[in-house]
Amino acid sequence: MEQKKITFIGAGNMASSLIGGLLQDGYDKTCLLASDPSDENRSKMQQQFAIGTQTNNAEAVTWADVIVLAVKPQIMAAVCQDIVDQGVDLAGKLFVSIAAGISVSRLQGILGNVPVVRTMPNTPALLQLGMTGLFASTQVSDSDKTFAGDLMAAVGKTVWVEDEAQINGIIAASGSAPAYFFLFMEAMEQTAIEMGFTPEQARLLVQQSALGSAQMVVQNPDLDLATLRTNVTSKGGTTAEAVRTFNEQGLADTVKQAMTAAAERGAQMEQLF
Repeated sequence: MEQKKITFIGAGNMASSLIGGLLQDGYDKTCLLASDPSDENRSKMQQQFAIGTQTNNAEAVTWADVIVLAVKPQIMAAVCQDIVDQGVDLAGKLFVSIAAGISVSRLQGILGNVPVVRTMPNTPALLQLGMTGLFASTQVSDSDKTFAGDLMAAVGKTVWVEDEAQINGIIAASGSAPAYFFLFMEAMEQTAIEMGFTPEQARLLVQQSALGSAQMVVQNPDLDLATLRTNVTSKGGTTAEAVRTFNEQGLADTVKQAMTAAAERGAQMEQLF
């Protein structure tokens, strides 16, 4: 991975995850800088990663080749406008946004005709097990696209989309997905407790089963999910009875409706910020 100077505007959890992943991959820490008004966040960055920190976003952007916008969507416009108002020369700089609900056109409406890669990571990125969708504006060069992909690969797997609207599909399929799995696991855990297991036993039963199932998917890439399900569903057995109940209750339709709702909300959020 090319050693470009990267400034993180915002030093919260996702920025910390990306920095940690980059350093694990051998990135030069002198090429990393975090800018944040919070003394606590800057101190964490210095203590955990021994990288430089800054309170002035304009100076941090001036120093960098690549700027990762890692602030909350609600303040993104104000943060970007402040950089522009301070007269920073943005020529030749790549912007990578990890904020939900902020379109490329919205960012370029403030920053100008700069290259922007919009990303949608999910929370397992905090463990370097994330799934990130990426979209590049027309101004992004092939080399910058490669760099942005490598950057997000430091915290997991990546998928590029050609149409920015597909980012909302990424939100539905992976960005929000951890909550779906947690909700399903929560329901299983509660039922196991009602069956007489202790909370600790129920938690272990559910989380280990989820972990093992995910690993079976990963380690069997040539088998589709339906085949994996069928392989553990003996005809007339206990699993078949559970699956029949799920199907009768419309699980597939519920999942479809939920994912569609998530994607639609993503599109709505683009109008808010």
